[in-house]
Amino acid sequence: MIGYVTLGTNDLERSAKFYDAIAAEMGVGRMMEFDTFIAWGKWDGGAGIAATKPFDGEKATVGNGTMVALEAKDRDQVQRLYDIALAHGGSDEGAPGPRGEPDENGMLFYAAYFRDPDGNKLNAFLMDKVS
Repeated sequence: MIGYVTLGTNDLERSAKFYDAIAAEMGVGRMMEFDTFIAWGKWDGGAGIAATKPFDGEKATVGNGTMVALEAKDRDQVQRLYDIALAHGGSDEGAPGPRGEPDENGMLFYAAYFRDPDGNKLNAFLMDKVS
């Protein structure tokens, strides 16, 4: 249902370094690039993510209550994405770990939360069997 998510930036070069590293871990690269906009993903793949300078020329701001969730393949990838984010100018919003209680099928929400260099909130997550 979602084609892509766009997040505002005030420094496209800084955002590019952050999202290049995140995208590489997710197995994708840049799929579109312009002077004010870069998108990462695959043309025939799932939803992508983009960083852009706002079209109206105003300062990019963070949406209160807005978050982009990146689906990881396993707990190790959740950890790697979190570490990559922090190593590339991101900030911690919650270390990797289980959140809540397992559901009736023994599945647990496992996630790490972080912000990109512009303050946009993201998480890496998966639904995983309780171990």
